[in-house]
Amino acid sequence: MGTHPTFARAALGGFVATLVMTGMMYLVAPMMGLRMDIAAMLGSMLGGSWTAGLMMHSVNRSVIFPAIYVYALYAHLPGSPAVRGTVWGVVLWLVAQTVVMPMMGAGLFSSAMGGVMAAMGSLIGHVLYGSLLGIIASAPEPRVAHA
Repeated sequence: MGTHPTFARAALGGFVATLVMTGMMYLVAPMMGLRMDIAAMLGSMLGGSWTAGLMMHSVNRSVIFPAIYVYALYAHLPGSPAVRGTVWGVVLWLVAQTVVMPMMGAGLFSSAMGGVMAAMGSLIGHVLYGSLLGIIASAPEPRVAHA
């Protein structure tokens, strides 16, 4: 049974989920014929630096989004920790596809960078991100055995 998430567990969950989602973006998406380089896209808004884009992506997903999840949303979302996290992942996807992607020139729902296939790939990544965040953030604290 899960517990109320702490920021530390949520940050760990966000970090692990970011690694998985980023790995999918750079390893799985090309197998589907898609180029999904969020670091390059975010970097284009930060002076063209791929590294700055990767840092922004990592900080958002490992610190900022987990903090919002724990402190503002968790108590108001329905369902188990996995469902709550998944709902948060879908919300992030909707914001990404309707606000962030158009700002980066990829169009509404990634219409200018692969259309439905890119939007669905992004949805899968965000659902995975959210569910991992929810599960890890609400994992029970480890118990220390006393001798």
